[in-house]
Amino acid sequence: MADILVVDDDRDICRMLETRLGRSGHNHFVAHTLADALRLAERVEFDIVLLDVQMPDGNGLEYIPRFRTFASSPEVIIFTGRGDSDSAGKAIRSGAWGYIEKANVINELAPPLTRALEYREEKRKSRVAPFHLNRDRIIGRSIRMNACFDIVAKAAGSEANVLISGETGTGKELFARAIHENSSRADRNIVTVDCAALPETLIESALFGHSRGAFTGADQARDGLITHADGGVLFLDEVGELPPSIQKSFLRVLQEHRYRPVGSLEERASSFRVVAATNRNLEICVQQGTFRSDLYFRLQAFTIHLPPLRERKEDIVELTMHCIGRLCDRMKVELKGVSPDFIEALASYDWPGNVRELFQTMEEVFANGTHARILFPHHLPERIRISHSRGYLTPKDREPAENLLQWRQAKEKFEAEYIDRLMRAAQSRTRKACEISGISKARLYQLLGKYDRLPSRRTPLPSP
Repeated sequence: MADILVVDDDRDICRMLETRLGRSGHNHFVAHTLADALRLAERVEFDIVLLDVQMPDGNGLEYIPRFRTFASSPEVIIFTGRGDSDSAGKAIRSGAWGYIEKANVINELAPPLTRALEYREEKRKSRVAPFHLNRDRIIGRSIRMNACFDIVAKAAGSEANVLISGETGTGKELFARAIHENSSRADRNIVTVDCAALPETLIESALFGHSRGAFTGADQARDGLITHADGGVLFLDEVGELPPSIQKSFLRVLQEHRYRPVGSLEERASSFRVVAATNRNLEICVQQGTFRSDLYFRLQAFTIHLPPLRERKEDIVELTMHCIGRLCDRMKVELKGVSPDFIEALASYDWPGNVRELFQTMEEVFANGTHARILFPHHLPERIRISHSRGYLTPKDREPAENLLQWRQAKEKFEAEYIDRLMRAAQSRTRKACEISGISKARLYQLLGKYDRLPSRRTPLPSP
């Protein structure tokens, strides 16, 4: 018997799920908004959360990490009225156990529910002492960052390769070093290869080394970076920039851990671990043919996607105070304070350059407020002050609040109008209506009945 929370604003679906879960002997709770669901999860240690995507007060996919942070860390199963591959991928990356279309949830729920509960039981039996992660140089305690730290801890206890993705300035190299410093290889080298900075003609020599006379100017033999990484970590920064010819050579080295220096007839061995980072979407690069699929799959035993700063703004205060403290120490001045509207201005900005841009901005702030004890918005660069000021303006095209229906009224209005148009297009044929809309036959009849639109010979369809 498990404690299960159903989160959906469709009361009919909730009643059906309650009946099904009750027959299976599970304790079940229902919430019709995300806010109510979070309040319930604070009081009850749920095993499973059945979560709809489109909720009145937000997108369920964005709340998966928040449910996972509660004491019981429930498994989340997403069910939605309109499934698509992008949403399914986002759900799994966010930590969801499974993804089911709402039309099939009653019939298809049992297998994933059973497997999720079996997984929780195995996890409970094999629970070990928590791993203490040394991450002193990585600032942030937001939900998104904590999810990344969980993967870092798992990767640090493994020898598998790691792929770190994220926009420029999100801290990919810091995470690579955290994996290394928390691993069994911490006492050996971490060797960085900047794949974007090396000319294509020199990459092979830089990686594998070369023998004397291998090419013009090679007056003596040199070891490559792979040799220096023996026993440690080879960090491939911006791995998406590797030329295709080098990708093929490096794939073999990654598989065999053996390589041949340029111009040499002898092979050498190196016991290195690879941590790679990229700001590109390597899946798209594979589809476009600019990155080898076999190399991509080799690199991503563990995958960490670092969130941009605009998606973890709750970390801005801690990041800012850390940076101010560091700058004050460096300049040997008394610790500066900040005004509330200074932080408000920072939080209103989207930070396209991420944490790197924030830290560079604080350098500029210190130059503007060298003698100030308190930092105010006027110490900030112009672009941030303009962004902050725009937040106080009322857009001319903003919808007046009095013109808006409540969510449930708007949803029902749309559904009724859509069903009318759908049945006219299908000429009252339910099979054709299902083909056009992608709605299951059971759901279609449910909506027709809900809005009194069941076709009959005596009742004509509504006119346009």
